[in-house]
Amino acid sequence: MRDSKRLISIFRSLSETRQQALLDYAEFLAGKEGAEIAAAPPSEPLPIPRPEQENVVKAIQRLMQTYPMLERNQIFHEASAQMTRHLVHGVAAAEAIDELERIFARQYQQYRDMLQKDLLSP
Repeated sequence: MRDSKRLISIFRSLSETRQQALLDYAEFLAGKEGAEIAAAPPSEPLPIPRPEQENVVKAIQRLMQTYPMLERNQIFHEASAQMTRHLVHGVAAAEAIDELERIFARQYQQYRDMLQKDLLSP
């Protein structure tokens, strides 16, 4: 409350041109903050259904869209391993995709646990 009174006092002491500049800057900051909030990834997975016919690459893309809050670098190694299992070792696409879904779900649970821990930490 005290800061708002101080801001009003400073605002009133400025010339009309500087008042307008201060208002423009305040609107810029407010818009930037709103854009940052809008750009933040959702905290819950998006409901993107698994198609009946899907290849492993498309599954990885779908899961990345489903879980935009996850750090891609953390998942990359495990997702690459599933791709290798499928392409090199002949594991069926459906089996590799099932494992990818488990990997993403596990990573999401770890993400939620980390958030919960951060919220409870002083």
